[in-house]
Amino acid sequence: MPSILESLRLLSEPTRLRLLLLLDGAELTVAELQEILGMKQSRISTHLGLLKSAGLVQVRRAGKNSLYSFDPRAAGLRDVLRDGAAELPDARRDRQALELTLRRRADAARAYFDQLAGKFGRSYCPGRSWKGLAEALLLLMPRQIIADLGAGEGTFSQLLARSAEKVIAIDSSEKMVAYGTRIAKENGFTNLEYRLGDIEAPPIGDGEVDLAFFSQALHHAPQPARAVREAWRITRPGGRIVILDLLRHDFEQARELYADVWLGFAEAEIYGFLDDAGFRDIHIATVDRETEPPHFQTLMAVATRPPASSANA
Repeated sequence: MPSILESLRLLSEPTRLRLLLLLDGAELTVAELQEILGMKQSRISTHLGLLKSAGLVQVRRAGKNSLYSFDPRAAGLRDVLRDGAAELPDARRDRQALELTLRRRADAARAYFDQLAGKFGRSYCPGRSWKGLAEALLLLMPRQIIADLGAGEGTFSQLLARSAEKVIAIDSSEKMVAYGTRIAKENGFTNLEYRLGDIEAPPIGDGEVDLAFFSQALHHAPQPARAVREAWRITRPGGRIVILDLLRHDFEQARELYADVWLGFAEAEIYGFLDDAGFRDIHIATVDRETEPPHFQTLMAVATRPPASSANA
């Protein structure tokens, strides 16, 4: 039985308390804990070492991995742990991140698709391309009113407009809006409207759109959580949101090269933005990895604004 006094001393440090709460729910590797907590490997390993020495954490080998879990000999501390979680601001977000981690582990279908996707286009086949597949899927989309938030010059907006009822393209650059408006007119898109505005306060009415789309725009927003809340406002009950953005990276030059405000986001961060805004049925996946340095990765999130009856329930 671990020392009660020593255990309580260790649990007074919030990071160690967060680690124990996570390990009480699952066996996790250091890499998984690093992703969930957004901390450096050395810091997590130091805390795990202290918890293991105190008899609060146990470890077992599984192939090349070391799996950490709550030591059952410390079961008497579970009530203290759970009471502490109620006072810990990060506990709820940690649980969400843990759910994402466990979902990725179990998602064998996604891993299989990733394997297939990696082969697509590797062997030459006349007429087969990602572009052709994307265009076919776009034409299969139902006729909707779509907000392209952070549209830039509007290339994606024009693709959406081929099958949408209407596309509202929002950008904060007057030159981008003027250019996009001109190109849309030249190409005969009467259902594509450009509006000058900020994605954190888009000039779109409440519940005006069926689908809100952020395509590599959120990492330019000073307050990305606010932008997602605004997407909830403009989306009708039962409507959806799609986010394509960079997975968190450490390529600092992106701030100067591409005017990026954020160096991407962790999946758990995007999940938190969506959940806090009120979206439900949230699905997140990392869908692409560039082959050239700095190997940017793209994450995709899809979620639904609950119907009015569900929201009032």
